[in-house]
Amino acid sequence: MANIIKDDLEVDSVSPDRGRSIGAILIDHGRLDAEDIEAVQKFALEQSIRFGEAAVRLKLVKQEDVQFALAQQFKYPMLLRGDDGVADEVVAAHGPQNDVVEPIRALRSQLMIRWLKDARRRVLAIASPDRGEGRSWLAANLAVAFAQVGLRTLLIDADLRHSQQHRLFNLGNSVGLSALLTGRGGPATVRRISPEMRLFVLTAGSRAPNPQELLASTAFGVVLDRFAEQYENGIVIVDTSAAADNSDAQLVVSKAGAAFVLGRRNHTRQRRLEAVMSDMRSTGANIVGCVMNEY
Repeated sequence: MANIIKDDLEVDSVSPDRGRSIGAILIDHGRLDAEDIEAVQKFALEQSIRFGEAAVRLKLVKQEDVQFALAQQFKYPMLLRGDDGVADEVVAAHGPQNDVVEPIRALRSQLMIRWLKDARRRVLAIASPDRGEGRSWLAANLAVAFAQVGLRTLLIDADLRHSQQHRLFNLGNSVGLSALLTGRGGPATVRRISPEMRLFVLTAGSRAPNPQELLASTAFGVVLDRFAEQYENGIVIVDTSAAADNSDAQLVVSKAGAAFVLGRRNHTRQRRLEAVMSDMRSTGANIVGCVMNEY
């Protein structure tokens, strides 16, 4: 098991050339070809506008394609969305100007200042009382936000009952955490999302008949320990099941050692939120914060 984890995590790709033009970046990502470049340059010169604006006005690319290329130039890694990219909900990956993203960046900053810089073990579980409160959404976007500042980031989907991360990152889910915990994981168990971003995802994998037993097993503790070692200078974020549904989340938090608790405004009852925080503290885990989600 340890060798599998090591093999999955140790390869880092060379960073792209940040000095390239927007046109070259769009060609590399299949958004334009050489003939398009010529047409765009001519139109931009005639209209005295920038290359990106010209390409959009000619309807050769979308505005989000131009934003993606600009992000490459300014060393701000972004991911495309859609069939070949991430889901729309992973807004931190593709919409840096979206109003939703700034609070995620603020949360990242607070975690870096108040927890991460002094944490002996950089593993953080994201917990919430009920389904529908945005737990998986926050885990995905927060993982992207940490990767965007250059931290090597691993997102683990430990919700073995209602997994979401494979859908959010457009990944296959036949092999994942459940396979790793039963000794069936291979070299492709952990997947890098993009060579331009130090973000890795371990999906939940095929639905197991015994999720609670898998999460209570010694193997799960060993897996988290190994990942904590591999990401000692980065961060591991763990998505969990709804805490009120079963004991899965409490087991995950106890093995992670630290948790962030999430509620949803006008949805989560205060007493349920307090009960979850109390249950998590009873495991000996460090509750590093609590936030109300408005998304």
